[in-house]
Amino acid sequence: MEFRITNDGKETDIAEIYKMLKEYNLSKREKSEDVPLGIYHEDENGNKQAGLVADTFGNWLCIHYLFVAEGLRGHGMGKELIAAAEKEAIKRGCKYAFVDTFSFQAPEFYKKLGYKEVFSLREYPYAGARYYYTKEL
Repeated sequence: MEFRITNDGKETDIAEIYKMLKEYNLSKREKSEDVPLGIYHEDENGNKQAGLVADTFGNWLCIHYLFVAEGLRGHGMGKELIAAAEKEAIKRGCKYAFVDTFSFQAPEFYKKLGYKEVFSLREYPYAGARYYYTKEL
């Protein structure tokens, strides 16, 4: 058996494997729509200052990215973004939320909002940790 090993992250290779995996997964699981969710705060010039990127998938809100500019941190912006995402997810029929975060990012923030750690990866990538949280909505 021979393999082609790369280190180039070629988008066409990635897209091809993703397509094959997605087709297989869709053939084996119950039907569920994956609906994108974006919530953004912009300044008067339309420049993004904070935002949340997620999707709703079946019963789940899956939070992919949450960012708040330095000058807005500590003023409740992140909490409001999460609240808006959870509210929209409930409207879409979600019962649960999922997020992951690194040790240098926001583990305590998510805990304060009721998220519970389900597992973590220690020494990730070397000296940090990556935490995975869920919450019932």
